[in-house]
Amino acid sequence: MSALHLHCASLFDSTSMQAAQHQTLVIENGLITYAGPRNQAPAMRSHDRQQHAGFVMPGLIDVHTHLAFGNAQSEEDIDIWTSDEFRALRGMFFAQHVLAAGVTSMVCPGDSGQLSIAVRNAVNAGLFEGPRIAASSRVITNRQSLNDWFPSRVGAPEYFTAALITSRSDAIAEIRKQAKDGVNLIKIAMDGTHRRPNGEIIAAFTADETREMVEEIHRLGCLVATHAYGREAVMNAARAGVDLIFHAFYMDDDCIEAILESGSTLAPTMTFPKNTVDFCQPHDPAISTGYAGYCARTLELGASVLRRAKAAGVPFACGSDSGFAVTPYGEWHARELELLVELIGFTPAEALLCATANGARFMPQGHLLGTLEVGKHADLLIVDGSPLENIRVLQDPSRLQVIKGGQLISVEKRAYNPKQVSDFNSLKWTDLYTRDRVSQLGKWSH
Repeated sequence: MSALHLHCASLFDSTSMQAAQHQTLVIENGLITYAGPRNQAPAMRSHDRQQHAGFVMPGLIDVHTHLAFGNAQSEEDIDIWTSDEFRALRGMFFAQHVLAAGVTSMVCPGDSGQLSIAVRNAVNAGLFEGPRIAASSRVITNRQSLNDWFPSRVGAPEYFTAALITSRSDAIAEIRKQAKDGVNLIKIAMDGTHRRPNGEIIAAFTADETREMVEEIHRLGCLVATHAYGREAVMNAARAGVDLIFHAFYMDDDCIEAILESGSTLAPTMTFPKNTVDFCQPHDPAISTGYAGYCARTLELGASVLRRAKAAGVPFACGSDSGFAVTPYGEWHARELELLVELIGFTPAEALLCATANGARFMPQGHLLGTLEVGKHADLLIVDGSPLENIRVLQDPSRLQVIKGGQLISVEKRAYNPKQVSDFNSLKWTDLYTRDRVSQLGKWSH
């Protein structure tokens, strides 16, 4: 089989903070067989190919994308209107949008049934193009958890994207079921919106309950991720040895010490709240309910403690929380790198490491991903421009060539009708049309 000699004007291989000049990657059978100076590269054979490129780097790894959500406008959109079968087909469609945006590997933390397992397996079997996937299943949730959003009278139906746990035995049983089904990762919703009178966010699981779940997940060979905004949830997660902690906006310095001791990785996932703050229009319920204001306050408070976590040496990974209407698939995956630079003080090179080498830790065969070294998968981006000079260049897919497993990816984002895909909410009005309100709008007079 022929090899590809990719001559890179600038190569950022994610093994250091520097880009090397005049480098060559030799790619054969989807793997990198040489990475180094161009003048030391092996001689080309008669049937080999060569290509000249500008800036080359590993493919992006997004550790927080929800294939089940379908660009949802509401929690009801996520859980009520579509079947698992439709969600799986929709998830496969949107996985291609993710890949086209330069994300060659992704973690699905929390899912519907076996959706991401099925999409992962279909991609691995060569049935469809798509990113490499670390699959999960339903989020383990409890009262006071984020994902317990239905009223108690409704309960937690089987089609729900979370498994409502009411006892330790239920938790262990659900963990064992998911491991049997073939997940790579299990997500625990460690807190939600419930607060104590002093404003502290209440953890949904005690320290002992968290530790018991994490120990069982690790015993079964899976990784653990948690949704955790508040101090108590972050502390319980870190002390239990959780692998990947999302958000952590309201943690404190004691949490940072616990994270350093546990070796956990933080993925603050600032893209979702920042998009909510920046993009919502006056008629969006996020404005009228005050949710956008809450997101702004969360980012302001969270940025300070996240900067301290960075300074202390806590490892970070990049996640976008794609799958909502404010974070559509294939659109904003690389914005998290910009926010790491803008809000937390990362250099562009440090942000690139977060989105490549650090994210690889949470992927199946992660030791073969995240850096461009001999023996690793040839998953890479050829960038028109330098992200080290302008980190936002990665948000423009027209300036990216995506190579996965040594093959140039030609997947394009196809148009679709959201009213037939994810926008099934039955909401008809976003205002209360009293006579006074209609008069204010100039549509009626006394």
